[in-house]
Amino acid sequence: MDDRAALTGILFVLRSGIPWEMLPAEMKCGCGMSCWRRLRDWQAAGVWRRLHQVLLERLQAAGEIDWSRASVDSASVPAKKGGLPPARTRRTGARRGPSATLSPTRVSRRSASF
Repeated sequence: MDDRAALTGILFVLRSGIPWEMLPAEMKCGCGMSCWRRLRDWQAAGVWRRLHQVLLERLQAAGEIDWSRASVDSASVPAKKGGLPPARTRRTGARRGPSATLSPTRVSRRSASF
C-alpha cells in the first residue's frame, strides 16, 4: 500500500472514530489494520513530530501563526512541582451503612378508588 492511501485511511479512522477493522474497502486504503500498523510505524520513526515541526516552521515563515493566541496544557508541558495532589475518591467496596447511590424513594401504588 502506498503512503498516500495509508494516510487517507488513517485520517478517515481518526476523524470518524470508527474501529480500524471497519475501514470501508471502497476507500481503497487497504485494510484498517494495515493502516494502523503504518500509523504505529510512523509514530515510532518520529514522522508525526517532524511533520508538526515542518508545518509550524512554514506557517511561521508565512506569518500565519498568531502566537498571542497559543495555549498550552499539561499534556504538552508538565506542571511545575508536580501540580496539586489528586482529590480523595470515595470507596466503592462493601461497607456498613446506607448506600450512597440508592435513594429511598417509595414504590408508588394505585389508589383503591380507581
